[in-house]
Amino acid sequence: MKFVGIDIAKNLFQICILGTNGRILSNRKVKRDKLLDTIRQLPEKTALAMESCATSHHWGRVFQELGYTVALIPAQHVKPFVGRQKNDANDARAICEAFSRPNIHFVPVKSVEQQDLKAIRSVRKRLVENRTALANQIRGLAAEYGVVFPLSVKALRSHLPLAIEDAENEFPPVMRSLLQTLYCDFIDISDEIDEVTQSITKLSQQHPRYKAIKNIPGFGPVLTAAIISEVGSGKQFQNGRQFSAWCGLVPKQNSSGGKSSLGALSKNGNRDLRTLLIHGARAVVRCRTNSKDPMGAWLRNLVTRRGKAKAIVALANKLGRVVWRVLSTDCEYDINRAFKPL
Repeated sequence: MKFVGIDIAKNLFQICILGTNGRILSNRKVKRDKLLDTIRQLPEKTALAMESCATSHHWGRVFQELGYTVALIPAQHVKPFVGRQKNDANDARAICEAFSRPNIHFVPVKSVEQQDLKAIRSVRKRLVENRTALANQIRGLAAEYGVVFPLSVKALRSHLPLAIEDAENEFPPVMRSLLQTLYCDFIDISDEIDEVTQSITKLSQQHPRYKAIKNIPGFGPVLTAAIISEVGSGKQFQNGRQFSAWCGLVPKQNSSGGKSSLGALSKNGNRDLRTLLIHGARAVVRCRTNSKDPMGAWLRNLVTRRGKAKAIVALANKLGRVVWRVLSTDCEYDINRAFKPL
């Protein structure tokens, strides 16, 4: 026996055992209640490979507690080996083939604390999407009566009650009552978002590197929590460049015959983390471009040469590399080392 590939599911699991000669020794289905008994029959420290998907981190923690080595493989690395016919047996075999390939970047198993943070962040994301949809609906309904609200959520929250009370606009009694109901829903969702954000901040503060990450410009409580829950210790990356590439903050490369061609952003890796890093960089560019410190000089030079939009993405790449350095080592953020003159 060389290693084992497991295709996880809700009820039926496919276990593929690969031998040292490269041949499949076994590839069979196992029910959920029999999975642990089947795994316990394997030799100690056997390498178990799984696709990084739903419940994979849970099973990874369970198997690690039993003394096995667990490797989670990104789904895009498994798909090319499935073949034409997709079924559980082929999926488990493809996991074995992907695991045996060199230069595969595995996904580290999340701890319970990281899973808690990710769960709360998912709930917050849903609430924010619901509030955005509700705000758009309020603006659309009010615009049919000639009342147009500003775009920001903060402005809508302050202008809507004034519009409901204004007797000079064209709102009929039915519409005023409907807008009052929508406004109450809007306030309730906003309060829930604030409560969830406070819970995220409290959990993030338990991480030993929370304050060090928070000192980096552009890193608020939401972005800091995302870094902690998605990256962990950062030891899975060799350097900051690899981390930025994993976030998708590097250009696509299409090189051949000695000619190197770089395109737009690759947008690989974690989409939410990349979005938050760009939002943080946008806030820094808005507030720190005119500062007299090394960051301000670096930003002004970059904006002059490449424009504001590209400068924001370049700063997001820089912040990603800085936060990896701070997270994976015991060093603190140093503006003079992070932003040297171009």
